Amino acid sequence: MSDITLPPRAADYGRLTHIRATRPEEIAEAAARRERRGLPAEGERLLIIAADHPARGALGVRDRPLAMASRVDLLDRLRVALARPGVDGILASPDVLEDLLLLGALEGKLAFGSMNRGGLQGSVFEMDDRFTGFDADAIDAMRLDGGKMLCRIDPSDPATVSTLESCARAVSDLARRRLVAMVEPFWSRRSESGAVRNDLSPDAVIRAISVAQALGVTSAYTWLKIPAVAEMERVMAATTLPALLLGGDPPDIDAAYADWHRALGLPGVRGLVVGRALLYPPDDDVAAAVDGAAALVREVRA
Repeated sequence: MSDITLPPRAADYGRLTHIRATRPEEIAEAAARRERRGLPAEGERLLIIAADHPARGALGVRDRPLAMASRVDLLDRLRVALARPGVDGILASPDVLEDLLLLGALEGKLAFGSMNRGGLQGSVFEMDDRFTGFDADAIDAMRLDGGKMLCRIDPSDPATVSTLESCARAVSDLARRRLVAMVEPFWSRRSESGAVRNDLSPDAVIRAISVAQALGVTSAYTWLKIPAVAEMERVMAATTLPALLLGGDPPDIDAAYADWHRALGLPGVRGLVVGRALLYPPDDDVAAAVDGAAALVREVRA
């Protein structure tokens, strides 16, 4: 790098670009030496930070359409979140996860790679959730703990069958390597305006779970990533698979915390996977938002 002295934050992120331009193999080296941790023991719950939204062109949070547009700002927020007590790991696309690896932010954390980001938000092909990110080989080679896939099911959209087939193949490929397949299923439809809407009624979530848990040649390594909705006792009765609650972009963060708290007490729920709600809270206090979610998880752990 040049002899110009950069502020610590700028120097950190400038180093990322320098490594990528001159020594990209350092990413694999960082993955090879990363300290790993195990999956939760009996009775433990997880708090995973999600950061794969930008890869699908989903940059908005509440009334801020480009909230996640700045990579430097996103990395700042992720580093704050990952450093808080009680945070167990990260779910991210390859680019974000590689930046965090180079920054040393993933030591002793679980790491899940996002696999299918091809259904770009607002596109005519949004329901075609193609696998454009990690595959099982890369997840294994980088010593990650599993892969996550979005599985939106719209009976009126022909692209759904391709998504189901691709997700089934990914589940099988991960299971052969004894890696977690985190499946995020939704029963979805297009509104009259053409926007994709996920049906969050209990019946629809149950239907989506029923399809998702049967994908692949085995469900031995499959976990579900599902919303906290009404009648969660009935929803969780639809599966014996471990489930993690997703965060989404809730308009009322206090109501979201209450929903998570209620659902975390159910036997099959093994924790939270939350991104925007914690990384971009209304008051912009990432540490406080993450600490609040960690307290919910710790309360159930106790």
